[in-house]
Amino acid sequence: MDDITALILDDHHAFRRGFARLDDARDEAEIRAVWEALALHLDIHAEAEESILYPYLVRHGDDGPAETDDAIGDHNKIRDAIAEAKRYVLGTSEWWAAVWRARRENSEHLAEEEDGALADFRRHAGNELRAELGARWLTFYGQHPNGKGLMFHDKDPQQYIQAHR
Repeated sequence: MDDITALILDDHHAFRRGFARLDDARDEAEIRAVWEALALHLDIHAEAEESILYPYLVRHGDDGPAETDDAIGDHNKIRDAIAEAKRYVLGTSEWWAAVWRARRENSEHLAEEEDGALADFRRHAGNELRAELGARWLTFYGQHPNGKGLMFHDKDPQQYIQAHR
């Protein structure tokens, strides 16, 4: 079975590739195709982490509440930048500024999560739990194709932590 941390790292790699593809996109159709898929994947990924990984980490990690607070805040910044980009015409300087903000926030988040939350999770979760959550991760993506049924909205980090303790 798939380990949730490996699945999350696969998504992280896909995000890095997606932003690199955006660098290479040369016309409006390419830019739109790359960005729309990437933005949707970023939103779905945040919801999956908030549904599956962080409820466990907040209760069992060495620094779970702080890592969760930081991650939810990061997800909010990424969601906000994606939402901002939707307010502008694709390819305009305002649109690019919002997309680059999403990229910066995402890059910082990935590094922090990989070095902090995921490492903390691996220290506290056995292979069985990692496989169980990996199965839940795959099921989550299958139950929400193209984000179906998900509400992409900011969450209050402290309320989230209190709700999942």
